[in-house]
Amino acid sequence: MKTKMKTKSFDCVEMKRQAQEALLAEFDRRRDEYATLPAFIRAKIEESKWADAVWRRFAKKEAR
Repeated sequence: MKTKMKTKSFDCVEMKRQAQEALLAEFDRRRDEYATLPAFIRAKIEESKWADAVWRRFAKKEAR
């Protein structure tokens, strides 16, 4: 039995590209606050309760 796929109302690749562009633009505006892009990204993760929880969950899992 085939299930009919729903048509997406958005483009996942485009959404990701836009999010990455926004993060890079924010980093460019705040370059004097962070030594590197990874330092900025870590700070952004720590600002988000959801992202912080996800990364803490990943850290608890053992590498395969």
